[in-house]
Amino acid sequence: MQAIVKPGPGPGARLEHVTVPEIGVQDVLVRVRAASICGTDLHIYKWDRWSARRIHPPLVFGHEFCGVVEKIGAEVTAVREGDFVSAEMHVSCGLCYQCRTGQSHICQNVRIIGIDSDGCFADFVKIPQSNIWKIDPAIPVDYAAILDPLGNAVHTVLAGEIAGLSVAITGCGPIGLFSIAVAKACGAGPIFATEPHPYRRGLAEKMGAALVIDPDKTDAVEAVLGATAGMGADVVLEMSGHPRGVRQAFKMLRRGGRISLLGIPSKSVELDLASDVIFKGALVQGISGRRMFQTWYQMQALVKSGALHLEPLITDRIALKDFEKGMDLLLSGNASKVLMYPDGKPQ
Repeated sequence: MQAIVKPGPGPGARLEHVTVPEIGVQDVLVRVRAASICGTDLHIYKWDRWSARRIHPPLVFGHEFCGVVEKIGAEVTAVREGDFVSAEMHVSCGLCYQCRTGQSHICQNVRIIGIDSDGCFADFVKIPQSNIWKIDPAIPVDYAAILDPLGNAVHTVLAGEIAGLSVAITGCGPIGLFSIAVAKACGAGPIFATEPHPYRRGLAEKMGAALVIDPDKTDAVEAVLGATAGMGADVVLEMSGHPRGVRQAFKMLRRGGRISLLGIPSKSVELDLASDVIFKGALVQGISGRRMFQTWYQMQALVKSGALHLEPLITDRIALKDFEKGMDLLLSGNASKVLMYPDGKPQ
């Protein structure tokens, strides 16, 4: 089969022909219909410091996809051949304290398909039955291919009260943009967004943010305070991981508000804990991945309801063999979700 392979340490990747994965009795072989490039894939492609520590080539990478079940192991009962599926790509151990107390999304021994084992940038991908997710055929292929990052947004937005509350989102990468759609669908408003890149600010406006701020030109904290009569946003979703964005996120939060942090800083971030957390009585949440599998049920219900309008965020559709074009688009910032199709065309 064709696959995008990280052959060894260093920048770049190659399209190669590799062996179709062999499945065990509890595995599912999925023929990939569409795969989406994630920020993590860009890290692997560029081969940054994180990749050098975590990735052990050769590796078929990629972890956002949908497809059709091609073959099942002898003990698989959750799906049948021909079923339309995606998957939770975080494989939890099922044995640690977190797994045994309903927190498997932060499993101590988690392994990630596409990072720790071969992923979905290929004609076929092998998934454990425990992680396969059967998709309602009414959900379009393009939406089904981006359930993984959408789940991050759903988890973050729904980690506390949201309906009828003002929301500020710092950072309008794909998950930040998804969060605008999810927050609107759940009755939040007004929604404020901060983003330095002009293309992504334009997407934030298309997604329905009431106020989109360029933090390079405008004091984002003052803008949000000004739009909320000096009180601050009820809920702040920090998606950038940038030290400035993180600090601004805490300062634009109202007293007694909720801040949920998904963006991952590359280094330590200094905060004024006394003023921005303790005396403010802030509820501070760290958000990791998706709750398994509560978030999947929530996001599938939101997609099926028709309340989420995600089309503006699927900015490019390319053949799998043209993956380098997709990587370059995302590295430029002039794209949001780039979908790749193994058979060379959207279905």
